[in-house]
Amino acid sequence: MLDNKNTKEYLNAFAKYVIQQSRSNLSKQGKNNQKNLYNSLDKEIEVGANSFRLAFLMEDYGKFVDKGVKGKTSSTKAPNSPYKFGTKTGKEGGLREGILKWVKQKQIQFKSRQTGMKLSYQNTSFLISRSIYHKGIKPSLFFTKPFEKAFERLPDELVEAYGLDVEQFLQYTINKK
Repeated sequence: MLDNKNTKEYLNAFAKYVIQQSRSNLSKQGKNNQKNLYNSLDKEIEVGANSFRLAFLMEDYGKFVDKGVKGKTSSTKAPNSPYKFGTKTGKEGGLREGILKWVKQKQIQFKSRQTGMKLSYQNTSFLISRSIYHKGIKPSLFFTKPFEKAFERLPDELVEAYGLDVEQFLQYTINKK
């Protein structure tokens, strides 16, 4: 039977590199506040006799952080993003809920222009989430950049890894007969 050890090792190294670089990017870009996305980055590798499958796993909102989101009224922050606020496909109130948690954790409170007193966390999160909803989210490419960089090197090395596996398979077959 074909031993795909070399292919699996290479794919594992490829995935580890992408995950490590993605985590590093999250930290460098200041997008590692609660570490949920950081900790959710993972991989699944399956190698069969004639094929392999490599899947990267992360929290659902990771794709929005990576690719950005067009705003309801403006797409200047993320003009190439496949995602847009106001399409009614996301969880209702999900943005405001996430912003409220972030505002509370960072203890951010805006001041009222009229009174100079601090606004509540709810009011602050409302103002921030309304701005994000209309203007969008700039893409961070925290995952895309390391993936593309590693992928450029993938084809030749992967063929080489499969070549090593086939060589071992042939050697195994020859020794068994």
